[in-house]
Amino acid sequence: MVALKDVMYLMFHPNQLRSIVQWKVWHEPVHTRDPSKEPATLRSCFDLLNLTSRSFATVIQELQPEMLVPIALFYLVLRALDTIEDDMTLSTKTKEPMLREFSKYMKMDGWTFNGSGPDEKDRDVLIHFDDVIAELKKIDKKYYDVIEDITIKMGNGMADYALNAEFQEGVETVAQYEEYCHYVAGLVGEGLTHIFVRGNTANPALLDRMELTESMGQFLQKTNIIRDVHEDFKDKRRFWPKEVWSKYVDKWEDMFDPKYRTQAVYCSSELVLNALKHADECLFYMAGIKEQSVFNFVAIPQSMAIATLELVFQNPKIFHSHIKISKGDACHLMMQSTQNLRVVCDTFRIYARRIARKNDPRDPHYLDISVACGKIEQFIETLFPTQDAKMLKAAQEAQGQKDADQSDFWEALMLVAAVVFVLLFVSGLMLGLAWYMGARFDVLWDKEAAASLKDAAKATATSLAHEEL
Repeated sequence: MVALKDVMYLMFHPNQLRSIVQWKVWHEPVHTRDPSKEPATLRSCFDLLNLTSRSFATVIQELQPEMLVPIALFYLVLRALDTIEDDMTLSTKTKEPMLREFSKYMKMDGWTFNGSGPDEKDRDVLIHFDDVIAELKKIDKKYYDVIEDITIKMGNGMADYALNAEFQEGVETVAQYEEYCHYVAGLVGEGLTHIFVRGNTANPALLDRMELTESMGQFLQKTNIIRDVHEDFKDKRRFWPKEVWSKYVDKWEDMFDPKYRTQAVYCSSELVLNALKHADECLFYMAGIKEQSVFNFVAIPQSMAIATLELVFQNPKIFHSHIKISKGDACHLMMQSTQNLRVVCDTFRIYARRIARKNDPRDPHYLDISVACGKIEQFIETLFPTQDAKMLKAAQEAQGQKDADQSDFWEALMLVAAVVFVLLFVSGLMLGLAWYMGARFDVLWDKEAAASLKDAAKATATSLAHEEL
């Protein structure tokens, strides 16, 4: 049921309402799932998917048939791992072996777990995990092997952090922060890339550029960590690295004290800057996707992430409440992200410019953030050069002038050639007539002929003189 406050909000934000209506009415999925042809266990899996994340569930269920089930099950397996890791009611003694052995549970018919805390929102995934296991046994081995491999890597990584005494107090360094993001998100991207390539929906060259895959996961996870800082603080968890926040406050709790709000915002700016460095590689990765439904699946979360970064940037609300992009904005982003790479690039450009406009000159990271936003625009420009009307007109005029100059040159050259030809023709004609009439041109180069002609001329002159006498 729609809340009254949502109705009031939409009344005063008609553009938001329009985006929601456009998505609901005019969005046409590339592929549509048919539940009537699915066994009960698979329908149960999709029910769990809808419970865990409605936005991800919608995009997953629009994937092409071959990708649909493997990716849905992959998501549920990782969601189960994440639920165990996040459950603060489970002791490390219980949690650590479960994380390390989870790949084995995937092969145990009927395995479930109902020991999660009552407040764990995704506990149902573990309670009904037997349905996930039943469907995992049916998928192609080339996909199962990827899911198993990533589950082992992620489970061991999460277990290591669960045992790390320093991590229990929070992340210490930026390197540790990025390593954590790798285990919980970078590995997800690695697994998805292998599934895409094996399903012939992505360029195999992506397997040689795993740093692009890593950036996809890092960008999403870092954005979520920045946004959820207050929620994590209430749960007594800290993912912001001490190496960063200790530059601004003495104690972690001070970040949430209103009198340190300016310092806290500057701290968040440094983490936003850290996340922005992945944006261009995310766009580069998306250029390697060959199938539309897979492109939609990849592009929507990335567009949401850049929009969320813009929302949390220079926003003190993240330290006393949980904020997220509006439903209208989410629908607009989904409409934009289900078209093509060019439109997604335009979305990144728009939000990069918004971040640049919100940038505060008093922020110690002002210049670095401005440069980071500029690099995003510069990268997009290399992919899709801007077609500016004024620039195009100027280029056309310059080309026209160049063509005119070239035309004038050739016309002048032809005119000179014509004049030379006429002169040569007339000269040749005159010389030919002279020769025909008896002109002796050989005297010009023959000395004997010239001498005889000269003697003949003298003789003629002498004869004429005597005749006169």
